[in-house]
Amino acid sequence: MTPDIDQICAETDQVVDKLDQMLSAEEAQRAKQTEANKVNDAVTPNPKTKSKNRAANMAALQQLMEAYPAVFSRENVRPLKIGIQEDLVADDKLAKNKIKRALASYVRSPQYYRSIREGAERIGIDGAASGLVTEQEAQYAKEKLKEINQNRRQKQREVQKAKEKEERFSRKLEALVTRK
Repeated sequence: MTPDIDQICAETDQVVDKLDQMLSAEEAQRAKQTEANKVNDAVTPNPKTKSKNRAANMAALQQLMEAYPAVFSRENVRPLKIGIQEDLVADDKLAKNKIKRALASYVRSPQYYRSIREGAERIGIDGAASGLVTEQEAQYAKEKLKEINQNRRQKQREVQKAKEKEERFSRKLEALVTRK
């Protein structure tokens, strides 16, 4: 063998060793993450449970929208009367737990936060005006909407970074495989 080929083989072996170390470190990190997830699963629900909760919330909201079409709508989201939950429970068209689920989903949506503007009329279960949105309430809604948007952008950045990292790793492995 010529010295150039020996040198190339040695360098290739070093790169392979380094990638092996990186792979081992990645596997160790994933093992730690898996262990951490087991601990977290005991504290927080897993994604499947979250999906089931979301589906139950959406089903409850759909029932609320059908029972009170003048008040709850996806196309015309308006601020709700303060204390509307008690009125809904007293009206007795839906179970209390469904009302709570549906209201939580409805009032935490970006569309609802956008509807909360200073001076906007709040509506009761009969669809009639029932108070006005205050400046503090409008400011709180604006801050919550800003927070939601920041969280969405952060999640998008994290997903993009993970994709890029995976692509780089795949390209490096591909390059190594084609070298040999």
